[in-house]
Amino acid sequence: MEESSSKKKRTLEDYERFYKIIIQNYLRKPREEDKISKLPDSLISQILSHLPTTKEAVGTSVLSKRWRSLYLLIPALALNTNEFPNHNAFVGFIDRFLDFSREQNSILHKCKLTIHKNVINDSPPCVTRWIDSVASSKLNHLDVECLVNRKFLEVVPQSLYVCDTLVYLRLHRVSLGEFESVFLPCLKTMVLEHNVYANDTSLELFISSCAVLEDLSIVRMEPDNIKVLRVCSKTLTSLHIDYFFGEDDDFDDEGFERDGSGVFINAPKLEFLKFEDDLSDSKIITNSGSLAKVDIVFVFSENDTADLIDLPKRDMIRNFFTSISRVTDLKLSAHIVEFLHYNNQFDPLVLPRFCNLSRLKLKISKSCLKMLPTLLKRCPNLKTLILVLDFHTSDEKALVIRASSVPRCMLSSLEHVEIKCFNGGPARIEVARYIVENSLVLKKLVLDVRCTTMEKGFYFTEEGFNMLRYLLALPRPNSTCQILLK
Repeated sequence: MEESSSKKKRTLEDYERFYKIIIQNYLRKPREEDKISKLPDSLISQILSHLPTTKEAVGTSVLSKRWRSLYLLIPALALNTNEFPNHNAFVGFIDRFLDFSREQNSILHKCKLTIHKNVINDSPPCVTRWIDSVASSKLNHLDVECLVNRKFLEVVPQSLYVCDTLVYLRLHRVSLGEFESVFLPCLKTMVLEHNVYANDTSLELFISSCAVLEDLSIVRMEPDNIKVLRVCSKTLTSLHIDYFFGEDDDFDDEGFERDGSGVFINAPKLEFLKFEDDLSDSKIITNSGSLAKVDIVFVFSENDTADLIDLPKRDMIRNFFTSISRVTDLKLSAHIVEFLHYNNQFDPLVLPRFCNLSRLKLKISKSCLKMLPTLLKRCPNLKTLILVLDFHTSDEKALVIRASSVPRCMLSSLEHVEIKCFNGGPARIEVARYIVENSLVLKKLVLDVRCTTMEKGFYFTEEGFNMLRYLLALPRPNSTCQILLK
């Protein structure tokens, strides 16, 4: 992956260098025809398409008459309203570009548009016809971002649902209404953000009809006409779900009803899941045997207390965590740790054992530090632990982390621990002490001070030196354990 990214970066740099050579060539020898201009139109347009933006490709039109319209042949279009003096100029340019493409029968492979529409009355509909125009060609990549009030969204045309060459699709703030059919046989990546949909069934059908879909991201904003989000896919390997209320003009929670809302996921090949939805009432994951990595930011709120009286709610919460219990890599936010800490009082079995888990990243507040041993006991084979200490220095007071027994992972498998936001406060030192003194096979403890407000020279002061001396003097069951600063 890194090698591929590096090659792509080098390619862009090469084309940027080529672009500069063209300019320099004309500046030095304005009357002499250069060899580059003798290249076929198709080759030059292909080269121009690799420039970072369409704006830079358009810049070559001033070089000579030979170059005046070559940018109109490029197979990629990437434009932002902010690059134009006004919205009408933006609309006029794109209309001209697409008209020329149709006249020349040229193929547009990539289209990325960022549209700002601040004054509705001065901004007639245009996105629908643009999508309809580009979807009719051999389009591979479509990215449309409409920064407009969600009361004035434009509708996705029927042609997009049957674009048989589309591989990547991102739609931001548009309306996906009813459709006659879906045929997207090549679509592998889809990002849907802040959109409005016809209903639950249409969105479910849209997702399930993408026969080779692998990567899906759905960022919902209330209201969007969806009561229960159903993600059913036989090919999906990566899924991100987010759901929140809007802000300013987009904020509208008057009609929101949590009861009966939910998320249902049935994706047997799903390997990665990022979940950021605590607005929906119910969360159900089935066929989760392939899940390997999970990142939970928001999933349950104070409304989801695992009260023994509410058995269906308790069972739903238990089943959710059980469905992700076979992962090898887990990340939990401070919000989730706090939820587990509170609910552990009512239902100690809310969190199952994560027997396959080898890497755990926790963001944890000071009030939940005493929950740390309980969480570690649920991860008997943990090898790597990353702790992000989420509290201010002013909140720090001395505390002691105690547990009736040492978690199994600290006795047999935990080898690497990193504590982020480590500023030497008493609570943070207590976390380090608990880990060092109880970990029999720990090889390395890394204290990361980069995200703190601590002065760079702190460890050269008497206070800093005393803290380091205390940490280094801690009894270590494993004599080879290293304590490092980062």
